[in-house]
Amino acid sequence: MLSLTRRRLMLAAFGAALAAALPAGPNTAWAAARRAALSVQDRADIARAEDYLNSVTTLKARFLQIAGNGSQAEGTAYLSRPGRMRLQYDPPSPMLVVADGTFLIVHDKELGEPSYIPLGSTPAGVLVRENAKLDGKDLTVTRVARMPGVLHISLVETDDPGQGDLTLVFSENPFALRQWRVVDAQGIVTTVSLYEAQTGLKLDPKLFEFKDPNFGKLRLRDN
Repeated sequence: MLSLTRRRLMLAAFGAALAAALPAGPNTAWAAARRAALSVQDRADIARAEDYLNSVTTLKARFLQIAGNGSQAEGTAYLSRPGRMRLQYDPPSPMLVVADGTFLIVHDKELGEPSYIPLGSTPAGVLVRENAKLDGKDLTVTRVARMPGVLHISLVETDDPGQGDLTLVFSENPFALRQWRVVDAQGIVTTVSLYEAQTGLKLDPKLFEFKDPNFGKLRLRDN
């Protein structure tokens, strides 16, 4: 049971409660109303955030994840846009999350069997898609909040806002992504904070490859 809970929390860390790259549905009128309520300053700040995300080609950072039950995990995050990301959790965590350009792969070594989720159906796609758009056809910004030195942008899935929300937190000086926070449909909050971030690095493409450790075992079993 703990392993299943851990997997759900890892997915939540990427905002799995929110699906990206989905077609707009019956809530398009609601989304239009939300967009009409955005101020000129809100729109400018959303554009700044989109420009920043689109300017990042590669990123390496340490991260601290705090789950809804208060448990913590640390590790190293790697991002290579478009389409690739890796969350390498520090031991003793058995988790590894890799976005390989097609799938978001969640592997819990204790469970053994990795999960393959189409990248376009997860909000990990928000961070690694070729053209980051926070307020567009599939996602709708619900709130822009400004605090001293910090900008918060909250968004939901346009077609199903009740699934939860994703908040991206940016520092102002320098302007950079520092945190993402997810509230899922059950109200469970998961926060991932980035620190010691470096951008523009040359990253090994093998970081974004996933080799299923069960593959060889399956072949032997089939034979």
